[in-house]
Amino acid sequence: MGAIVWPALLKHAAEVTFRDMTSTTSAERSLPSSDAAPRLRSVEGIHRSTGFHWVGNGFHVSTYFPSAKLPSERVSPFVLMDYGPPKEFSPLARGKRGVGWHPHRGFETVTLAWEGSVAHRDNAGHSGVIGPGDAQWMTAGAGIFHEEYHEEGLTRRGGRMHMMQLWVNLPRKHKAAPPAYQGLEARHFPGVDLPGGTVRVIAGEYGAARSPARTFTPITMLDVRLRAGGELPVTLPASYNALAVVAKGRVSAGDAEATTGELVLFANDGDRLSLTAREDSHVIVLSGEPIREPIVQYGPFVMNTVQEIEQAIEDVNRGKFGPVPE
Repeated sequence: MGAIVWPALLKHAAEVTFRDMTSTTSAERSLPSSDAAPRLRSVEGIHRSTGFHWVGNGFHVSTYFPSAKLPSERVSPFVLMDYGPPKEFSPLARGKRGVGWHPHRGFETVTLAWEGSVAHRDNAGHSGVIGPGDAQWMTAGAGIFHEEYHEEGLTRRGGRMHMMQLWVNLPRKHKAAPPAYQGLEARHFPGVDLPGGTVRVIAGEYGAARSPARTFTPITMLDVRLRAGGELPVTLPASYNALAVVAKGRVSAGDAEATTGELVLFANDGDRLSLTAREDSHVIVLSGEPIREPIVQYGPFVMNTVQEIEQAIEDVNRGKFGPVPE
């Protein structure tokens, strides 16, 4: 989605508006000490975004990272997380709601929808609409233009939108990968029943269930619903970063507790983590192998060096990302 206001960016396409990805910082609160069992991960911090902003005119989101409290090395391979809690939109007789054509390079965007529907189109020939329970996974790679809008029917009749977008970094050797798109419907994701809830495997695996999503590096995304008292155990290498976003409810991990709108950052001190629901809860768990390379993010580009960012800007201005469709 957005980045910075960059009116000089495009010479071969209409002007695109971006917002500054680092404009929202996270607040961190202190945690009680924990007597966690050996190999069970402790909680490093509980974070909350400090406010909401609009991306285009269709996505009312809160950015959790990047931020001073959640630097890239603690969330890698993820680069950015925009979360849009449920929001009601009135009917719109004319026009669109969303974000017009804009470029990306060097990473992937992953959009999850729980309510409402999002339409995607890019200049590599991909298009699709995701609705409740679906996901779209776009590889920007070497360079792409895309647009993201509310699906037209939702725009005309109005309704609720509940979504999340993640930016997933690509390692240096894959930053020039050809642009690609995965439109994944809810029925494609395997589910796992727990004694106190359910898990949908959006990426990676959980137990014997494996997501069909293709990734360049090891990543796990779990969409979890827990009833009060339900527990979620997750096994993962100690070297992998791990986060849990509480979309609804209240959960605990050891002596730490997080509620709606808060993000749990786990320390890399064990090979398993556990969350317990103190009330009916909806949690998104993100984990993955960190990409231990330099990272430079500028607006819609995520590269390894400043020179590569400058090259991306030059390539957009020279039309190397391809034409923008009408």
